[in-house]
Amino acid sequence: MAVVVAIDAGTTGVRALAVDEQARVVGISYRELTQHFPRPGWVEHDAGEIMRLVDETLAELCSRLDDASPPPAVAAVGITNQRETAVAWSFRTGAPLHRAIVWQDRRTAERCRELEDDGFLPTVRERTGLVLDSYFSATKWEWMLRHGGVDRAPGLALGTVDDWLSWNLTGRHATDPTNASRTLCYDIASASWDGELCDVFGIDRTVLGEVLPSAGRIGLIGEHVAGGRLAGVPLSGIAGDQQAALFGQCCVGPGQTKVTYGTGSFVLMNLGPHLPVPAEGLLTTVAWQLGDDRQLEYALEGAVFSSGAAIQWLRDGLGVIVEAAEVGPLAGGVTSAEGVTLVPAFTGLGSPWWDPHARAVIIGVTRGVGRAHLARAVVEAMAFQTRDVVDAMVESAGLEVSELRADGGAAVMDLLLQLQADQCQVPVLRPATTEVTALGAAFLAGIAEGFWGEEDVRQLVPAEARFEPAVGAARADAEHRRWLDAVARCRDWA
Repeated sequence: MAVVVAIDAGTTGVRALAVDEQARVVGISYRELTQHFPRPGWVEHDAGEIMRLVDETLAELCSRLDDASPPPAVAAVGITNQRETAVAWSFRTGAPLHRAIVWQDRRTAERCRELEDDGFLPTVRERTGLVLDSYFSATKWEWMLRHGGVDRAPGLALGTVDDWLSWNLTGRHATDPTNASRTLCYDIASASWDGELCDVFGIDRTVLGEVLPSAGRIGLIGEHVAGGRLAGVPLSGIAGDQQAALFGQCCVGPGQTKVTYGTGSFVLMNLGPHLPVPAEGLLTTVAWQLGDDRQLEYALEGAVFSSGAAIQWLRDGLGVIVEAAEVGPLAGGVTSAEGVTLVPAFTGLGSPWWDPHARAVIIGVTRGVGRAHLARAVVEAMAFQTRDVVDAMVESAGLEVSELRADGGAAVMDLLLQLQADQCQVPVLRPATTEVTALGAAFLAGIAEGFWGEEDVRQLVPAEARFEPAVGAARADAEHRRWLDAVARCRDWA
């Protein structure tokens, strides 16, 4: 037996999984990642800790594989990662030069507004498909260079988490188009780093990594990794977490759409090789590149900043729940939120609003409102935010969404997926495995090494549950109008 190993270096933790030829997870190891909040609105990770956790989870996974009889061979390794998080390190010492600045971090919001006021937004939209927002990597790198004590001396490397891991695992400073397309420095039409944009952010292109296909051999794992158990195994796949989830959900045809409910929610619609003009309120991103001789494929994306984060707030900020898993049963204990609407704009609003100055609001509270109503309002907000993005995508792309494929931690909630089906008025499918992000990275690496064919993976992720709309469009639209009224009230607050 042989397996493909996927490294999933996420926002809150790192996991390593082994996947067999039938796409079954046959081994898994996980470690939680420390979150650092040095100031309000600042979010950081220790890049050294990320690599240490990758090494620990790989070593533990390999130990478990070695206990099998016979132990399976590892055919390839793939990486999927939290995107946009900015890392700076030294080739000379191998050490990070600053804590990684996480995608959620808002310290460069005013810098983005300055650049927009200076007229750079049209160029950014045209070349990168993105908007000027502190969400993306370039202003984080710029901040490190200007204010974070990162020296421009020879040996400097700037990259995203996948690149940091690639360098540590194989010695190759490399990323892929899915991650490069999230930096504000990559031209998604010409498939190359853009010199003019790099200059705007004060970044020398030579300190950025090679951009290699999402499915293709990057290098061989070194003997220093996982006690040498993976030495010589090819690292052959890289994709940012949302594109990996799109591939893991087998959304490989134009119009096929998925939503991942994580710390934030991310909706991606496959566009195939067609690069559209920038769409209002949405991002255009690279979906993947399946080999050196293949075209880039693209996706429309809507990024919602606070989904699971709102559940964490109920737990850690308010004490409404003790464990995140309680929110579904608690919210399901009432038939409505009793008129309460919660807009979780804790760090601003993402797609389709892109308002960094919005702030969270709770509207409609009466004395009859309790914990369960507040929990239900949070779950409803997750469905409303996703509908906002799907509606914008359908209007922009001119492609109908016939079904929505859901994954991520909160997708275990039947209530959420039923509300989502009601709001979008399409079936919502939940896959039999919850590890579709890691599965996507495994598929990319396995395809590159001939472990699977491209057609094989289409058959490997069956749906475990299907949720059909249970209310009519008129009722769903009325509920959505109330949500939009609440959104309007929270805009531009800060």
